[in-house]
Amino acid sequence: MKKNFCGLGHIQMAFGLTLLASGVAVAQMRVVTGTVTDQGKPVLGVSVFQKGSDAVTMTNESGVYRIQVSGENPSLVFRHPEFGERTVFLGSKITINVSFGNGESEIEEVVLNAGYYKVKERESTGSIAKITSKEIENQPVNNALAAMQGRLAGVNIIQGSGIAGGGFDIQIRGRNSLRNNSNGAIDANVPLYIIDGVPVSAVNEFKSNQTTSILPYQDSNPLNAINPDDIESIEVLKDADATAIYGSKGANGVVLVTTKKGRSGKTEVLINNAYGLGSAPRLPKMMNLSQYLQVRRDAFANDGITQYPATSFDVNGTWDLKKETDWQRYFIGNTSERSTSRVQISGGSRNTRFMISGGHDEETTTFPGSYRYKRNTFGANLNHETENKKLRISWSAYYTQQNNVLPPTDFSRVYRLAPNAPDLFSPDGSINWANKTFANPMAEASQVYKTKGEQLLSNLNLSYAITKDLQISLNGGYSRNTTEEKRLYPKTFYNPEFNIGSERSALSIATPQQSNWILEPQLNYNTKWGKHKIDVLIGGTFQDQSTENKVLNASNFPSDDLIEDISSAAALKVMSSGSSNYRYQAVYGRLNYQFNSRYILNVTGRRDGSSRFGDNRRYANFSALGAAWLFSKEGFLKDVSWLSFGKLRFSYGSAGSDLIGNYQFYDTYLIASTVYDGTSGMNPSRLYNPNFSWEKTLKLEAALEVSLFKDRINLVINRYRNRSSDQLVGVPLSTVTGFNSYQGNMAATVENSGWEFSLQSQNIKNKDFSWESSFNLSLPKNKLISFPNLETSTYASSLMVGYSTNIRKYYHYLGVDPTTGLYQFEDKNGDGKLDVNDRTVIKEIGPLWFGGITNNLRYMGFELSVLLQFSKQSQFNQLSMARLLGNMGNLPAEFLDYWTPDNPNAKYQRPTTGANPVATAAANNYLNSDASVSDIFAMKLKNVSLRYNIPNGLLGTLRASVYLEGQNIVTVSNFKGSDPDYILADFLPPLRVISIGTTIKF
Repeated sequence: MKKNFCGLGHIQMAFGLTLLASGVAVAQMRVVTGTVTDQGKPVLGVSVFQKGSDAVTMTNESGVYRIQVSGENPSLVFRHPEFGERTVFLGSKITINVSFGNGESEIEEVVLNAGYYKVKERESTGSIAKITSKEIENQPVNNALAAMQGRLAGVNIIQGSGIAGGGFDIQIRGRNSLRNNSNGAIDANVPLYIIDGVPVSAVNEFKSNQTTSILPYQDSNPLNAINPDDIESIEVLKDADATAIYGSKGANGVVLVTTKKGRSGKTEVLINNAYGLGSAPRLPKMMNLSQYLQVRRDAFANDGITQYPATSFDVNGTWDLKKETDWQRYFIGNTSERSTSRVQISGGSRNTRFMISGGHDEETTTFPGSYRYKRNTFGANLNHETENKKLRISWSAYYTQQNNVLPPTDFSRVYRLAPNAPDLFSPDGSINWANKTFANPMAEASQVYKTKGEQLLSNLNLSYAITKDLQISLNGGYSRNTTEEKRLYPKTFYNPEFNIGSERSALSIATPQQSNWILEPQLNYNTKWGKHKIDVLIGGTFQDQSTENKVLNASNFPSDDLIEDISSAAALKVMSSGSSNYRYQAVYGRLNYQFNSRYILNVTGRRDGSSRFGDNRRYANFSALGAAWLFSKEGFLKDVSWLSFGKLRFSYGSAGSDLIGNYQFYDTYLIASTVYDGTSGMNPSRLYNPNFSWEKTLKLEAALEVSLFKDRINLVINRYRNRSSDQLVGVPLSTVTGFNSYQGNMAATVENSGWEFSLQSQNIKNKDFSWESSFNLSLPKNKLISFPNLETSTYASSLMVGYSTNIRKYYHYLGVDPTTGLYQFEDKNGDGKLDVNDRTVIKEIGPLWFGGITNNLRYMGFELSVLLQFSKQSQFNQLSMARLLGNMGNLPAEFLDYWTPDNPNAKYQRPTTGANPVATAAANNYLNSDASVSDIFAMKLKNVSLRYNIPNGLLGTLRASVYLEGQNIVTVSNFKGSDPDYILADFLPPLRVISIGTTIKF
């Protein structure tokens, strides 16, 4: 009995303890509610979860959430892609309200992507500029670089053409190398592009020469393949501290592109559609028919010609003297249409997040004809972390198809036809040759250029936390880019009177392909003790890039209907074929040390090896030191109420460049064009140079960052100086060697220095209305500071020590002689003749300063963003692009102010047909005088975006917005051409675009 009683007692005790434990557990479980806001407005779609739990809830349209938590001292995590993650300890509270816009805590959470690591903006020792999806999405552009124009200090971006699919010239703190597109070499001043951890080539190493007349420098841009709406952020790394960890690849700066990723919460679908119209802005007013004919007749009279030549069809009566056509309007004055559609699906749990997206874009040209650019994109990414957060897996893939149909030449080259030139087409629709009197531009336009491209970018990142402080990771990436270029030469190119058939029709096909893989193992250690914090990163890079190209020419087709079928050609010839391989490897490290949260030291180092250099000098070391002092945290400044944050930072280090192309150090041979005894020989084309090696850049910077009045005003001032030496150029040789030059390192040094200013302010901020402004200004200076034996080299005519590397030497223009009506120039040496020795006026071509002002206003559901871009530059004016006044072909009405006996003080000399050698020489000298270069100021209303967010609940569970956007809207400038920032003659400038669209989420 006793035993049974004891057993029963134990059971009762156990039951009692169970009830007690259950009661405690129930007491520790509670429901927490609250509201999440930003600037007084509810935030929808914030993920809320308890740390250590799988349960996730989302805020509704009113920003309200409700979640069940447990534990003695639980903490809640609030996460949203547009704001920093916020962690709140609950204590005993059951109501927690969170505001994302509560001053310093919000700014502290701004995180910058520095490539191999991330860093809080306020703890950064380097110079990193950032643009987010919010700015990119507000602009109707097909390349995100166009959305960056005017927004980032120290980053000067020029769009290469108004044609979709064209390239961009992006200069991050100037041009470091003497090699650029102007001399036909690979431009060595392009930055490094990295998309989701995968480097992509920024230059076309192989050029098929099929796009010479339609795309400037035959260049495209790697970001053409990315839909701007798929981009989460773009960071631009500028100084040594930020770029040195990229070693030889970071000399010209680094552009880091991060695409959008999935986020926790319920699955969400986003649909975006937009339609826009584009036109060429600021087209010059051309002469009308009567004005044009008067200029032509005056030209013949000035040259003493009384009988018009038989070939002067425009004035001798062959062409109708009363028929007038506005060729400018016909060729480039049309309206371009663009449409974009994008669908995005995202969601996931706290540990697993996903997103897939797809988009389709189309854009026509302002040219006559059915030319069209198409782009299809598909993106997917998946992020997962285990419950204990030790293992993290991130995978992304982005696939793009591009299809572009263009004329073989930009019609900006041909719109200067005589106003009375014949109709382009005969009544039956055939090309009009006007009895052999008309070089009809539509004949050449029948040589259509087509290109199809596919690009795949894929990235996989694995990381594992060995301990709390030690983490190992592996980043792997793969990219593949294939292109097929076609240029059609149909028989319609020839005048039918010559009876040329499809046997003369031809097809040229170029098929460049490039594949690239990269592996980067990393080991990261970070720990904290007392007032000390240390972060160590060690890693390596292994990259392999393979390129193949082939150009085929097919001819003699049975019919033009089969011209794109290469198997139908009777003749097939391989014009060129080749392949190359580029290998790159490196080891790198970073040590970041912080003391007392106010003194920061950052040391980076890298050793690089490139297959583009000979065995003697294949490897090089690059390093940088960055330091920061957060002086606002010092005790003597804690009571200064108007100072919210203050930091001084400094950096110095080296970067390099191997942008020279493959195999440049080898001695190479080409097949000879001549044949001897039935055999083709070989000619040497390049000399061997085993000492050919890295171009190096030393970067120095100091900066001040301050935030005032509770972070309402934020100011950054940068002073930098970059010096690039060991220039990779062609070293001149005596012609008796059989070569004009050999590839080598020249002991010339180029310096880029300047000031950068960035200012952000919160002017007004309340529940219903807010107004934020930002301002940036860059003052760059480029200078050649040394060049041994320059005076005796072949560069003596184009370079001078102490001046910019982009200078021109000109005659000094004295005006129009009122007696002779001819241009006058200064005979500098007084020898009675005008020659190269009189070109003593030096003009530095390039920006003097540039920047932008952005204003963002919000009232209730309305959002307005306005961007003003401004610049001053010494640049070629419209006069430098003028042809001989009096020749056949129209010119802007600006040139009507020419010399006549009744107008002796005219701006331009008397017209000539070219028959007067003295007048012709004066016109040529005018184009080589300082009159053709001006200091150009421009203020552009670059972008305006007006968005209305339809109130939540009005459309049920749908959330929607409508928007109106404009790009390149208005330009105010003393420049009389089309676009003052775009001075490439004979290419269409960037278009003015007005777009309307809708965004729907559910």
